[in-house]
Amino acid sequence: MTEAATPETPFDIERSALLEGVPHGFFGSGDGAHQFGYGGPGDPEDVRSLRLAAGHAVLPGAPLQAPHQVHSPEVVTIGTKWPDHPRDRPVADAVVTARRDIVLGIITADCGPVLFADREAGVIGAAHAGWRGAHGGVLENTVAAMEELGARRANIAAVLGPTIAQASYEVDAGFREQFTDADAQHFAEAPMREGIARWHFDLPGYILARLRLAGLTDVAALERDTYELAQRYYSYRRASGSGEPNYGRQLSAIALG
Repeated sequence: MTEAATPETPFDIERSALLEGVPHGFFGSGDGAHQFGYGGPGDPEDVRSLRLAAGHAVLPGAPLQAPHQVHSPEVVTIGTKWPDHPRDRPVADAVVTARRDIVLGIITADCGPVLFADREAGVIGAAHAGWRGAHGGVLENTVAAMEELGARRANIAAVLGPTIAQASYEVDAGFREQFTDADAQHFAEAPMREGIARWHFDLPGYILARLRLAGLTDVAALERDTYELAQRYYSYRRASGSGEPNYGRQLSAIALG
């Protein structure tokens, strides 16, 4: 389900039926108009204002809490709010909370943003799951951190947002060797280039499989390919191959209403 931009809320926001009743949204780049990540071009204050406006579109008046992401398996449980500035935010790739006055945010390009909610317990989470983070356990660690706040694994719903699709994600043997035979289902042979073997990696499928192996049964994906849907999303891979601007990020956010 997509909510079109309006003068009052200048974002195209996608939402999932699986998280109905939980304030959340997957925000695209608006054909380049919106860039939600610190660390790239542009005035950091403009980025902060954009992030704040997106957070308010999810839960009016609530500040956005998004960590400094580094492709790690680390999770931060938010008890005390922090200022949303380029520096001095916790270094992690997932956040969880039981607070009802904040919006959790994750910034991505082609990696997988996953939003979690246990409505009954009143616990939410958000994780940045690229292949490194997913492989390293960031999804399982997010679920475990939610359980420490009172969530029950059987009650947690998880939705994967816009992510690079398998057909758009070509990898080499060095990448393939990071995985075991148990993950072979997530690789499809691609044409060789320059005599080098290639595969297409199914990052969305891998993320969903890890979530199910973690014991979650309410799992869904938006099935939006960041690489192909150029007017809606920024893609690092697409930009690298086509000479587009080399930095842009979209936002995925969730709150307790």
